[in-house]
Amino acid sequence: MPVKIPDDLPSRVILEKENIFVMTESRARRQDIRPLEIAIVNLMPTKITTETQLLRQLSNTPLQVNVSLIRAADHISKNTPEGHLERFYTTFDQIQNRTFDGMIITGAPVEKLPFEEVDYWQELTDIMKYSRTQVHSTLFICWGAQAGLYYLYGIPKVNLPSKLSGIFSHHTLVPSKLFQGFDDVFHAPHSRYTEVRKKDIEKVGELDILAESEEAGVFAVSTPDYRQIFVTGHLEYDAGTLDQEYRRDLAKGLDITMPRHYYPGGDPSLPPQVTWRACANLFYSNWLNYCVYQETPYFIEEISHC
Repeated sequence: MPVKIPDDLPSRVILEKENIFVMTESRARRQDIRPLEIAIVNLMPTKITTETQLLRQLSNTPLQVNVSLIRAADHISKNTPEGHLERFYTTFDQIQNRTFDGMIITGAPVEKLPFEEVDYWQELTDIMKYSRTQVHSTLFICWGAQAGLYYLYGIPKVNLPSKLSGIFSHHTLVPSKLFQGFDDVFHAPHSRYTEVRKKDIEKVGELDILAESEEAGVFAVSTPDYRQIFVTGHLEYDAGTLDQEYRRDLAKGLDITMPRHYYPGGDPSLPPQVTWRACANLFYSNWLNYCVYQETPYFIEEISHC
């Protein structure tokens, strides 16, 4: 089954060329089905790229998904056309009276700032507070995960000596719905300047550490009921995303190291090989199926009473 999107969303053409089944709003109106309602709070500067990556993942299930794209009202986007934002995005004040089966809160390139200095921090805390009662399962990604762990549980982020970038090996620590069907070792991209430490998470009795990496640290954390899930990496990344970030940083003159375990033979002139796509597809399919679809009430307004 498809993910439902507006007829003229730019991602539609890209996804259809990849033979990914998307359904336009006009076609979906002819179906009598209770689709899942998923909100994507997109905090990334290149919003079209990020929405395409996430829509690609959400389409790999037998479930029909309605997606609402949310942006921060208190932030001026410099990398996404205003017309695109006005056409396809809403703000929190426009959806705060709704309920959602699932929500994704993305990362953002503001890791070096204290949380309280981020210009949309107050708005984001309002969204995170709202998600605890109006969303059945919320998935926080990278900086979004750090922000969620800090706001909801008081867990600090810690600066790394240098940027952590590359493809790293991970393993699960406990049986989990999210990692059902995963191999003993799986790969995932990371791209960040900060981390959350295992010892700080372990102090919070309400959280389970589900997966980690010897090189990249904690990867996935969740509440026992999977209502709040925190992932420190970027399973949704495309093959070339880390390469684009690396070359962008080099062009800025930053003292940046090459992404680890990414280019064949460590040669940045060679195209990187994808070693995480199957894991990404399975992770998002597991989230939608086990943590959202099988647990959320049929009458969506009942989510606030769960």
